[in-house]
Amino acid sequence: MKQKLQQFMMGRYGADQLSRVLLFVSLGILILSMLTRWGLLYWLAFLLMGYAYFRMFSRNVQKRYAENQKFLNFRYRLVAKKDAQKKQWAQRDVYRYFKCPNCRQKVRVPKGKGKICITCPKCRIEFIKKT
Repeated sequence: MKQKLQQFMMGRYGADQLSRVLLFVSLGILILSMLTRWGLLYWLAFLLMGYAYFRMFSRNVQKRYAENQKFLNFRYRLVAKKDAQKKQWAQRDVYRYFKCPNCRQKVRVPKGKGKICITCPKCRIEFIKKT
């Protein structure tokens, strides 16, 4: 049986991170639909599950790989943004953060220095803020 399954999956894409996330989300929605008895959630869960299995059994490996890479890039941006906010929160006692009025670049300056002239490192515009 194992050999037959391996033969069936030969040339197919298989499971990746996006497929796993789709399956876990569909399972969560399915459980939520059982608790709330909303038929729409039930069908949404099965559509997500069907799409996840479609991706796994697909023979178009390049397209599935590109979809997974887009998902991984999106997830990386979310994690990087969360880490940056966490770092900024940890440094809130020592530094103040301002956005450049011209290019919206985030600039970190020491706290408690009074009014200072801040030069944006990106566009070299000077602006005055109170720290």
